[in-house]
Amino acid sequence: MNLVMATKAEKKVKDSQERPICTNRKARFEYEILEQIECGIILTGSEVKSLRGGKASLDEAYARVRDDELWLVGCDIAIYPQASLMNHEPRRIRKLLLHRREIAKFAEQAGFKGLTLVPTSMYFSRGIVKVKIAIGRGKKLHDKRETLKKNEAKREMQRAIAARR
Repeated sequence: MNLVMATKAEKKVKDSQERPICTNRKARFEYEILEQIECGIILTGSEVKSLRGGKASLDEAYARVRDDELWLVGCDIAIYPQASLMNHEPRRIRKLLLHRREIAKFAEQAGFKGLTLVPTSMYFSRGIVKVKIAIGRGKKLHDKRETLKKNEAKREMQRAIAARR
């Protein structure tokens, strides 16, 4: 009996964890991330099946506020081959789910000059697909170079520490 109870408890812990689908690695390089928020997304069945296989890309995606609603534009979710006729359009615009006050707050902040809404990651949380949207300020060329220099210095320090061991 204890073995069964332990496995159920482990399953609950496993279900509550986040399982990543994809991340937007370019976002941290091209934008200075100011604030992030988690939101849901409206998907069709074939899109969810494709996401379970990890077939998504946020590289060219961005979010827009239209008519007091938040929309994800440019996200590519690959076609699910087993769905046949009931398949989805890979790059369609998808609605993001947030409370009105959160949308208003984010829209106000994104309305400032130079700020955009960028999706940073997509993941499963308790079986539900979630998207992390960030408010980002575009980096200039010298900022990107500075970031590269910092990363290179960090890598060299790690190599030196590893060599001493």
